[in-house]
Amino acid sequence: MKIIVIGGTGTIGKAVVEELSKRHTIVVAGHQHGDVQVDMRDGQSIERMYQSVGAFDAVVSTAGKVHFGDFTQMTPELYGVGLQDKLMGQVNLVLTGLRYINDKGSFTLTSGILNHDPIRFGSSASMVNGALDSFVKAAAIEMPRGIRINVISPTVLKESMPAYGDYFHGFEPVPATRVALAYSKSVEGAQTGQVYPVGY
Repeated sequence: MKIIVIGGTGTIGKAVVEELSKRHTIVVAGHQHGDVQVDMRDGQSIERMYQSVGAFDAVVSTAGKVHFGDFTQMTPELYGVGLQDKLMGQVNLVLTGLRYINDKGSFTLTSGILNHDPIRFGSSASMVNGALDSFVKAAAIEMPRGIRINVISPTVLKESMPAYGDYFHGFEPVPATRVALAYSKSVEGAQTGQVYPVGY
């Protein structure tokens, strides 16, 4: 398969590339680095990425930003970071990608644990993750041409604990290599409309 990994230079993305590149051709897409560049917040940028890659069999998105902050200090603009980037960015990868992906291809998106197990300062992440999980379940029943869609929902990564550990006291982190297996399951399996939790 020819697989586009968006966010393939990040912590999860690198592990996914390492796992899937053993068996498939990988195109790494990043905001500034990678084989191709893409800004998920920009529909034209997404279109240019797909046009430059040509025919492909799967899209994996491990990208997406949200703002972590005290709920009493949150603003519509701060919520907008996650809504426009992690949520609508990934939704638009699917909407635009439908015109380019091969029959029986697949999309694999990324949400996260926080809509199931919320933390202080994580209300935006919880909201966006819940929306992504629901989007995938609903979109799966209307996907054309045998195309599948799933979402991976990992807990906090071991590799991310130095940066985010203060937010996740009491959580058991998992290595990125374990999370990468869920993406393999989604891309190389047959299920659709699934939320794959990792580490909880």
